[in-house]
Amino acid sequence: MPKVRKAVILAAGLGTRMLPATRAVPKEMLPIVDKPLIQYAVEECVSSGIEEIVFVVADGKEAIRDHFGASSRAEAWARDRNDTALLAVLQAPSKLARFHFAHQDQPRGIAHAVACARQYVEGEPFALLFPDDLILGSNPVIGQLAAIHEARGGTVIAVMDVPREETPQYGIVDAPAGANPAPVRGLVEKPALGEAPSTLAIVGRYILSAGIFAQIDRLEPGRNGELQITDAIAGQLAAGEPVWACAYEGDRYDTGRPAGYLIASVAAGLARPDVAPAIVPHLRQLLESRTP
Repeated sequence: MPKVRKAVILAAGLGTRMLPATRAVPKEMLPIVDKPLIQYAVEECVSSGIEEIVFVVADGKEAIRDHFGASSRAEAWARDRNDTALLAVLQAPSKLARFHFAHQDQPRGIAHAVACARQYVEGEPFALLFPDDLILGSNPVIGQLAAIHEARGGTVIAVMDVPREETPQYGIVDAPAGANPAPVRGLVEKPALGEAPSTLAIVGRYILSAGIFAQIDRLEPGRNGELQITDAIAGQLAAGEPVWACAYEGDRYDTGRPAGYLIASVAAGLARPDVAPAIVPHLRQLLESRTP
């Protein structure tokens, strides 16, 4: 199978669950310790061998382009002061990969957002990431999925096991228990409680095979007029293309909600040897002060 060289990162959402913080700042640019959230997704891609990254953005997301751009006021300031160490830190994001930007003019669903990046990735497999899902670990998830695709072909979906009562919050895959990767038999987007075929929930990491655009072209708008990527993947299954579910290694945090964002920030800080020693005593003190 061909090597996965490209990735699409979705960054066109409004971030309504994080208002008012996201009123003027893209949610993807909110910091996790000292890096914007979206940089973690980019670094995951680069660690997985990705060479080109397409950001799907909307109006008001100019800060993302600036962050991964070639120059900034801060760089000029560091250069004027001959601060080579700081200059290297500031220039690092722009050197991580080759970047492209695709514009989504309306919020018409994930499959529509993927179609906006079509000109950059069509004809080969590519990674798809939702940066709201921050996944920390030593083995990058996109790399885990890419290895499965390169060995077996098809589309590969990252999944995690969730309590059955939480299945209505996720896309759920129908796959046999005990296998990893497991062949997917079907997908359901946010099933009603009690109707989920399993407790394997889809996480915001995919490797999509080149056949995905043929299925996106066949989609009819669903709820709220949106085109769902789960429906396109279901079309791949119906066409006889293999789809795999991968129970990945790593710890996933939902940064799209205030509580999840705070938990992710703490977890990322604890994973940093230069940060953890300074925050652990304060965390202990805070927890002890909250103990009844």
